[in-house]
Amino acid sequence: MQDFILKTERLTKVFKGFTAVEAVDLHIERGHIHALIGPNGAGKTTCFNLLTKFLAPTSGRILFNGQDITAEPPARIARRGIVRSFQISAVFPHLSVLANVRIGLQRSLGTSYHFWKSGRSLARLNDRAIALLDEVDLGSFVDTVAVDLPYGRRRALEIATTLAMEPELMLLDEPTQGMGHEDVDRVTTLIKKVSAGRTILMVEHNMKVIAGICDRISVLQRGAVLAEGSYEEVSCNPQVIQAYMGTTVETLEGTQR
Repeated sequence: MQDFILKTERLTKVFKGFTAVEAVDLHIERGHIHALIGPNGAGKTTCFNLLTKFLAPTSGRILFNGQDITAEPPARIARRGIVRSFQISAVFPHLSVLANVRIGLQRSLGTSYHFWKSGRSLARLNDRAIALLDEVDLGSFVDTVAVDLPYGRRRALEIATTLAMEPELMLLDEPTQGMGHEDVDRVTTLIKKVSAGRTILMVEHNMKVIAGICDRISVLQRGAVLAEGSYEEVSCNPQVIQAYMGTTVETLEGTQR
């Protein structure tokens, strides 16, 4: 029997007469990497905003671990273990790599985001922070100021700070956006590595990334689910190919780069 960590039931968002997300049913299986894809304007980021309650649904339900969380505020959603990254790297640029991760770890001390805490009071978090940095291959950048990191490494730091929040479900919003091939490969490998024992829902435009690591894919078009299945299933779906204005899988891949 399938174990779904997150489900949506006819999730809908209407902005002044414009339907951005329409009756979306998502079924995210525990332990999977699940991709949400679609042409620009398909409603992917709006879906993320609904799931994390940055936006309130117009109608429909969101279920997490079988519990209805539709009416819960963003802070409560995060405490449940749904933690999100953003398209634009959201680290503290003038703090060290280590300090960035320690901020995410402060929740375990019951002092979340108390920036006036002395460094000594946070020192006990160092071992865990360094372990997380090692997990994302940033162990040699502990003392580097975040703004000085190469772009791909900065996104790896964001994943480390997300992991520091102990997510049960990680939402990654276009984690390889704007990267060169080397950084894309590094971050793709990293996502696969940190997915062990976790569930990941990601918006991603790079079809090579999706083909390489995702267990299941939901395709959105004009706010509605157009298709769902494995990469092999959706990439051969004529409706999906048409949505991307192509005629072959190779064309579909090319439009996503």
